[in-house]
Amino acid sequence: QVQLVESGGGSVQAGGSLRLSCVASALTLRMAWFRQAPGKEREWVAFIDTSTGGTFAANSVMGRFTISRDNAKNTAYLHMNSLKPEDTGMYYCAAGLRVGNGFLAQDYKYWGQGTQVTVSS
Repeated sequence: QVQLVESGGGSVQAGGSLRLSCVASALTLRMAWFRQAPGKEREWVAFIDTSTGGTFAANSVMGRFTISRDNAKNTAYLHMNSLKPEDTGMYYCAAGLRVGNGFLAQDYKYWGQGTQVTVSS
């Protein structure tokens, strides 16, 4: 069992930046970030292959958000710039093996409790 702990959420104004962190109790091959706004389904944001460093991001955040990792610390980061009110939501870290294409929640076995991000206009 792998435990994931997120941190770094908060409240910012539009155009601001935040960095989310996800510390895993063990190294996994793939780590991802999802988000969920009130009344909406959970949405994939980005994932990283911790072995190759390859990254993929959703079109809605491409060019603004960057996912990275520090394998020595078993930590993944989500660097969020140019935040918009529509980025508001609970952000979840997920981790697992290379299952599926990495864009779906079902591709991940382990989940964190989430960290809230609120962007005001």
